[in-house]
Amino acid sequence: MIENTIAAAKASGARIFLPGTIYNYGQHAFPVLREDSPQTATTRKGRIRIALEKKLEDAARDGVRSLIVRFGDFFGPKPGNSWFSQGMIKPHSPVNNITYPGKKGVGHDWAYLPDAGETFAQLMDREPELEDFARFHFRGFWDADGTEMIAAIRRVVGRPSLAIRSLPWFIFKVASPLSETMRELYATRPLWQTPIDLDNTRLVQFLGKEPHTPLDRALETPYVV
Repeated sequence: MIENTIAAAKASGARIFLPGTIYNYGQHAFPVLREDSPQTATTRKGRIRIALEKKLEDAARDGVRSLIVRFGDFFGPKPGNSWFSQGMIKPHSPVNNITYPGKKGVGHDWAYLPDAGETFAQLMDREPELEDFARFHFRGFWDADGTEMIAAIRRVVGRPSLAIRSLPWFIFKVASPLSETMRELYATRPLWQTPIDLDNTRLVQFLGKEPHTPLDRALETPYVV
C-alpha cells in the first residue's frame, strides 16, 4: 500500500500524510519519545511501522514529500478501532463501567481526533516551510498516572462512583496461539505497562501551540454519552 501511495504522490506532486504510532519504539526508548528517538521495536506491528516510515524517508530523496505526525491512543468522533472505543467503553451505549488496559501510576498519552486533524491542517497551512520528510510528535492529553481519563469520564457521565475494571490480559495471552487478533492485541500490553510521553517541543516551536480541546469538552461529544 505504501509503495502505491509513494508512486501516486510522485506522479501528482502531492505530500503524503501519515498518522504515526508508538509501535515503532522498544522499551529502552521510553518514557519520553522524541522525533529522533531510535526506532528499534521487535514486535510485528513495530517492524511494519519502522519499515513503512523508512520507505517514506527514502522516497524523500527522490522528491516525494511526506508528513508524519505521531499520536498516542485516539479518542473522539468516529475513532474506528481504538482502545478507548472498543475497550474502555462502548460508544453510543450507556456507560455502566470502564475497562482500563493500564494500571494506576502509569502515564499514557491520548489524542483527540479533531485536535489531530487540526494539527495536520495547521502544518499544511505552512507546507512550504516543511522538510520533504517532516516528522512531529503530538502530545495531546497526558494522563500522568492513568487515573485522569477515568476521572474525566466519570465527571462527564455524572457517575463519580462508576465501576472500573482491569482488562483481563490473560485471556488475550491464552487465546494468542489460536487467534492472530488476540496475539496482536497481547503484543501491545507493554505499551500499557510503562509511561509513554510524546515530546511535542518541536511541534510547539513550529506552530506556537498545539491544538488542544479541554478533556471534559472532548468527552462530552455524542461519542461518549
